[in-house]
Amino acid sequence: MFTIEKEKLEELGAEITTREIRQQPELWEETLELYLTAQTELEQFLAEVKKQAQGKRTRVIFTGAGTSQYVGDTLVPYLRKQGDNQVFSYESIGTTDIVAEPLEYLIKEEPTLLVSFARSGNSPESLAAVEIANQVVETIHHLSITCAEEGQLAQISKNDPNSFLFLMPVRSNDDGFAMTGSFSCMVLGALLSFDQTALDKKQGYVKTLSLLGKEVIDRETEIEKIVEFDFERIVYVGSGSLAALTREAQLKILELTAGKIATVFDSSMGFRHGPKSFINEKTVMLGFVNNDSYTRDYDLDVLEEVREDEIASGIFAITQPGERNFSGDTFEFTTDAQLLPDGYLALAYVMVAQTVALLTSIKVANTPDTPSPTGTVNRVVKGVTIHEYK
Repeated sequence: MFTIEKEKLEELGAEITTREIRQQPELWEETLELYLTAQTELEQFLAEVKKQAQGKRTRVIFTGAGTSQYVGDTLVPYLRKQGDNQVFSYESIGTTDIVAEPLEYLIKEEPTLLVSFARSGNSPESLAAVEIANQVVETIHHLSITCAEEGQLAQISKNDPNSFLFLMPVRSNDDGFAMTGSFSCMVLGALLSFDQTALDKKQGYVKTLSLLGKEVIDRETEIEKIVEFDFERIVYVGSGSLAALTREAQLKILELTAGKIATVFDSSMGFRHGPKSFINEKTVMLGFVNNDSYTRDYDLDVLEEVREDEIASGIFAITQPGERNFSGDTFEFTTDAQLLPDGYLALAYVMVAQTVALLTSIKVANTPDTPSPTGTVNRVVKGVTIHEYK
């Protein structure tokens, strides 16, 4: 798909999605440059958030709907290790949950920084979550990480003195149905903003990510081999931030095939506790393998177990090389690249998952750019009634 001429991709209904997956390594480098430009003002804003908390720990709630929620889900496990945990506590709560039942998720007396993720910034729940948080929480600040400067969320943020707007690269505002570059850029933008790792090391992570992303493009034929298996179901498993990433990975399959391929996601250890029943002879299982040696053992154990069961059509490890590696089929990144922690590694792995979804969509005769044949599922959610909160 990454080498087919534009005209052929357009015939397949896949030009937009293919282009937007392929351009992500460039967008990650742009995201780093945007962060470096905004860094001083962003740090001043976060310092003011801490100051107004008056010694209390501030809740950082990452929020969004659908893929935008999964941005926060992916971030939280990593930031609980590498964030500023002396003054911030990190949570991921969907805007859909906040809007539907505010008092189960927002606490009046607790200082809160609501970090809103949005591709377009026009989803009704995104806007309502900001408004309701302002009503409920006494000390509230907002950080909007969005891909569309003209979107309503960005406009609200520009006009609110308690808000900071961090815009992602222009091209990350995906034109395709499925969020691809918007997801990975928003994850990276938030990592750069909240990860307490030294800046030069974070810059090194981005350089490595770009190399790994380009490797996905160059080695697409190896990913095609996954899709060539006979399957009607896909399973994704992982641990930590990579466990959270499995939800986004399975959603890409669900979206781009319009539900023609059944999907399950879980943590590597949690998968045995019931969800393993999903596996039959028409199932492909993909495991996101962690680079932490302790966690890696658990990721590999479940893959080896399912392989020994000899039921699934195919089992694949998505991995950087380690001391212990999967005995079966792998998509293994190059051996001379820096090993990444799971928060950053998620972006390279999701590119593999996006490519699997793209190829699977073509395999089932769907059109990735406009995958919903009924038109009932849209790029920006429609038909949501926001009821007045009193």
